[in-house]
Amino acid sequence: MIDWARLANLLRYGFLERALGSTALHLRWYNRIAIFPGGLCLLNLAIETKNLTKTYKTSSGPQSVVKDLDLQVERGEIFGFLGPNGAGKTTTIKILLGIIDSTSGEASVLGNPAGDIESHRKLSYLPEKPYYYEHMTGMEITQFYASLFGIKDRELCERLLNRVNLGNDMNRPISQYSKGMQQRVGLAQSLLNDPELLFLDEPTGGLDPIAHIEIRDLILKFRDEGRTVFISSHELSDVERICDRVAIINKGEMVHQGRLDQLLSGGRIEITADNVSEELSAKLRNDESTVSFKAGRLIADIPDSMKPGEVIDAIRAAGGEVVSIIPRRKRLEDLFLESVAGDNVIKGRKLSKMTDDHDDHVGSGTATTTEEEVSS
Repeated sequence: MIDWARLANLLRYGFLERALGSTALHLRWYNRIAIFPGGLCLLNLAIETKNLTKTYKTSSGPQSVVKDLDLQVERGEIFGFLGPNGAGKTTTIKILLGIIDSTSGEASVLGNPAGDIESHRKLSYLPEKPYYYEHMTGMEITQFYASLFGIKDRELCERLLNRVNLGNDMNRPISQYSKGMQQRVGLAQSLLNDPELLFLDEPTGGLDPIAHIEIRDLILKFRDEGRTVFISSHELSDVERICDRVAIINKGEMVHQGRLDQLLSGGRIEITADNVSEELSAKLRNDESTVSFKAGRLIADIPDSMKPGEVIDAIRAAGGEVVSIIPRRKRLEDLFLESVAGDNVIKGRKLSKMTDDHDDHVGSGTATTTEEEVSS
C-alpha cells in the first residue's frame, strides 16, 4: 500500500524528481491538496494565513502594515520570512503568536486559530533580543522558565544546556555570557516544552563566525527531529543555506513565496571583451542586461536566457577579443533586491561593481576556461 504522506514529502522536496528524472510522477497542486495517480493527500500546514490584514489608525488616516497576506508554512520545514525593515514581519509574527489581533483575514497555527492556548503549548518563540535576569546562572534561568510550564526537571535543563554547548558554563551568571552564549541559552529555553513549531527572530544576528555556525547547525538538527522552524532574519546567506522555502514581503504585501531552488532558478553571465565598438555595445543594451563600455572595453552582465553564445559570436565577428566569461548563480540576495528595491537601485549597484571591475581587468588579457563551454 502506498504511503501517500511520505510520497508527498519526497515529491515536495524534489527527491524523486532528481532520482527518477523525466519518469517522476507529476503533481497538480490545488492549495492544500496534492493529487496523485490513484490517490490524494492533504498538505499538513503548520502555519496558514488567508487575506491577513492589520490596519492602524493614524493622524493621516488608516495605515495597513500587513495587506491580504497569504502564507503557507509546511510542517517539518525550515521557513525563512524575509523583508526590509518596516515590511510587516514583526506585526505578522505578533498576530501568529496571538499577541495582537488582525484587522481582517484568517490565521491558523498548528491547525488552530492564532493565539489558541492549545497551539501555545506546542510552540516556542525566541526574540531577537531576549531579556534575562543577569544575576541568574544559565541553569537557574532555564529552570525558572521550565517552572512556567510546570516542569520541575533539573536533568532536562542540564540535558538541554549540554545540547547547546553550555555544559561547562551552566553555572556562570548570565552577565558573563557572550551574545552567542545568550542565544544558546535562549535556544535551550525554547526547547523546554518540546515544541512542534519554533519562531526564531534573527537567531544568528551579530554573532561571531564560530557561534554563527553552531546556531545554524542546531537549527538544522531541529528540522531533522521533525520540528517546524520559522525564521525571520536579515542574514540572507544563512537563510539560503538552511531554509527549504522562503517568503519575501515588502510594504506588508507578499512578493515571493516558494522553494528556494525554484525561486533562484536562472542565473547571469558576465562577459568582458576588448576592442569592442561603441555600436556593438549599444546593441547589447536592453532592459535585461547591464552594459559598461569604456575605451573599447566592454563588460556586459546578461541573463543566461539571453543566449550568451550568440553574444560571444557577435563580439568575435566584430573583431572583439573575449577576455573572460564568468557564470553566476542567482543568489537570494539578488532575489531580495529585485523584490524590495527599485530597478534604478539594482542597475546602479551592478554598474558600480562593473566600473570597479574595469580597473581590475585592465591589462589582464586572460580568458577563462569556460569560454568554449559557454559558446557552445
